[in-house]
Amino acid sequence: MRIMVVEDARPLAEVVAEGLRDQGMAVDITYDGLSAAAKLELTEYDVVVLDRDLPGLHGDTLCQMISARPDRPMVLMLTAAGAPGDRVSGLTLGADDYLAKPFHFPELVLRVQALARRRPDARPRTLRAAGIELDPIHRTAVRDGRRLNLSVKEFALLQALLRASPGFLSAEELLERVWDENADPFTNTVTVTIGRLRRKLGEPPVITTTPGVGYRLA
Repeated sequence: MRIMVVEDARPLAEVVAEGLRDQGMAVDITYDGLSAAAKLELTEYDVVVLDRDLPGLHGDTLCQMISARPDRPMVLMLTAAGAPGDRVSGLTLGADDYLAKPFHFPELVLRVQALARRRPDARPRTLRAAGIELDPIHRTAVRDGRRLNLSVKEFALLQALLRASPGFLSAEELLERVWDENADPFTNTVTVTIGRLRRKLGEPPVITTTPGVGYRLA
């Protein structure tokens, strides 16, 4: 799941992003509306967590721009303007949900997950391939009836491979989908995580590697 947090209060943006990353989401941060608009042209997001009072380009204008996109992400307005009239105006602009500050973090996580499920091209809840069943909502994964004890990144990596199956994903694509824009493309992070995931999946091997192409579930 790829998320963008658009928030000009940098400490809050970092806290929100780290909390969502702890839930296995890939999170990019922008601190103004213009930078967010530029990122939307380059990256496909599932959910945008959007402050309203942004420098450069106001959050209301950005929300209207997002709602007009054919491949639009879902929008959660996260703002200090919490009066009923503010909520109505935000939803009228095209936001899909509205959460006032201060907020309870577990509620934010649940709302982001719910919005990702509601996105028009959202995949089925349970993903299945090669004897593996993964439920992104309940965060469970089994292989041939055996429960898999996966770390956050291992779970997200397996989820990406299941969604792409039977196609390949390159290391660069996995970095983009499972980590975020801060991941170093020259590290062996993907290789190491793939190795750990293979060991936990057990025999017979189900993740194949094709040099120069990438990884896929056999």
